[in-house]
Amino acid sequence: MARRSRHRLLLLLLRYLVVALGYHKAYGFSAPKDQQVVTAVEYQEAILACKTPKKTVSSRLEWKKLGQSVSFVYYQQTLQGDFKNRAEMIDFNIRIKNVTRSDAGKYRCEVSAPSEQGQNLEEDTVTLEVLVAPAVPSCEVPSSALSGTVVELRCQDKEGNPAPEYTWFKDGIRLLENPRLGSQSTNSSYTMNTKTGTLQFNTVSKLDTGEYSCEARNSVGYRRCPGKRMQVDDLNISGIIAAVVVVALVISVCGLGVCYAQRKGYFSKETSFQKSNSSSKATTMSENVHWLTPVIPALWKAKAGGSRGQEF
Repeated sequence: MARRSRHRLLLLLLRYLVVALGYHKAYGFSAPKDQQVVTAVEYQEAILACKTPKKTVSSRLEWKKLGQSVSFVYYQQTLQGDFKNRAEMIDFNIRIKNVTRSDAGKYRCEVSAPSEQGQNLEEDTVTLEVLVAPAVPSCEVPSSALSGTVVELRCQDKEGNPAPEYTWFKDGIRLLENPRLGSQSTNSSYTMNTKTGTLQFNTVSKLDTGEYSCEARNSVGYRRCPGKRMQVDDLNISGIIAAVVVVALVISVCGLGVCYAQRKGYFSKETSFQKSNSSSKATTMSENVHWLTPVIPALWKAKAGGSRGQEF
């Protein structure tokens, strides 16, 4: 009895699976597939393949590019947008003749066809990666530097995909990433970062004078910036001492000139002149007061006489 019940249970499970598969097929829920990744070099061709059953007369095909907004690539049996001029359909697949970096992204093909139990829909997703060669990198090289100081040279490219690695050249000769492996005639105090493109001299010396250029390279190609010369000079101590002496002499001469003027009395003469000028102004004012003294009583008398005449 136990065995019979087990067999019945297994038969029920099998029937349930058959029904479920039939439902799955009737309403077109396709089984999950491994996502495709297509890699193409910029300005070359790429094929986006749609892994679905063979095309039939009643099949309906659509290609869409996914992202923040979904856009049609192939719709109503016609390529859309700029794909009209640089792509073609091969069965369910799209052949892009001239890939650009703006084509990178996720694409989805949708194939629908009528079936006995309804509309069957199958989907497939393809990711397109576009490889781009580096452009001419921008290089920052100082034209001059003082020996013993820290100097950093920079190199950067913003277009390469994958991200490029950087190499520095001095006078056309490649600099080693590990300077201690080089010859003794070069400065071994620099540090090169091939990922960020920096070349740093911890203590730059006159041996580092030369023309520097940088190369950006990835799996697609490489480009190099024009060379720029960096001149390293020693600190001119004798010139600094001479300048200090000259400034000291100028200050001394000015001080001696002031002392000489004081001894000759140039500053005292100016003071006496100011004093004489102020005394002359005081004398003038006193003279004016003396002149007005006899005049004032006469004016008072004249005023008094006039008032008496009015009374009579």
